[in-house]
Amino acid sequence: MKKYFIVFLLTFFSLTSVFSAGTKENITTNNSFEFIDSYNRSVEIKTNPQRIISLGPNITEIISELNFEKLVGRTDYCDYPEKVSQVSSIGTIMNPNIEKIIDLEPDLVIASVHAPKELLETLEKMNIPAIAIYDDNSLEGSYNLISKIGYIMNEEKKANDIINSNKALVEEVISKTKNLDKKSVYYVISFGEWGDFTAGGNTFIGKMINLVSATNIAEDVNGWNFSIEQLIEKDPQIIIVSKYYDSKNQFINTKPYADLTAVKENRVYEIDNNLLDRQGIRNAQGLLELAKIIHNEAF
Repeated sequence: MKKYFIVFLLTFFSLTSVFSAGTKENITTNNSFEFIDSYNRSVEIKTNPQRIISLGPNITEIISELNFEKLVGRTDYCDYPEKVSQVSSIGTIMNPNIEKIIDLEPDLVIASVHAPKELLETLEKMNIPAIAIYDDNSLEGSYNLISKIGYIMNEEKKANDIINSNKALVEEVISKTKNLDKKSVYYVISFGEWGDFTAGGNTFIGKMINLVSATNIAEDVNGWNFSIEQLIEKDPQIIIVSKYYDSKNQFINTKPYADLTAVKENRVYEIDNNLLDRQGIRNAQGLLELAKIIHNEAF
């Protein structure tokens, strides 16, 4: 559960961050251009960089999909796709190994929202271009993120193909579920000794639940805080937990969660929460998995 809560915290800061990446602009030469990143820093980036280090699991997933051969470094938390295990790790997101980064000779470092601004400035002083990219907390924000990284990597066509494919899947899921009866849902972020946290109505996950014709019992909550008393009172029809960390087994065998109707009637379901926690390439698939859990009859 401690590891589970740490992952929650990383997700929390990612999904509640408010800064967003700028766009490419002010092309200075045929070999480089200026990019305004999420810290509002103007960074000169080599056109079509060939050696990229990722400082975030969602960034790693996007780079891998666009052109895996350009990925030369990633963090310990980057675990998808499986082939990234072949790529050198530079340590943790918050405290990477600077010497390892230098040894890998990158022409660009792309960070998620977790990377401190000071880290990027340190790399810049070493003549290593480093940027942080984050976009709006929505599906459209995910598309924008893919588009920006696609431009930076000179993989615009592939990025557009991925975005269009994701949009088509989202439309299909919404079409199949929009006329179905709404079921009440509770999405578990954390529970037990670490406190009860869920996806409030203003969160990305909360918005995704609404897209598949369901009622989030925490719809009126801003952020993540919830209480066991609220959960017991609303007694949702469906409970969704992470498939990692033995979450389901712990949840259904812990009081007072074990007394919830959904637990008693075997309506606690597992999901790969990385599909929703990580803004980027797999969010449309995450929406599909949500829909299959809530409205299995439609699929």
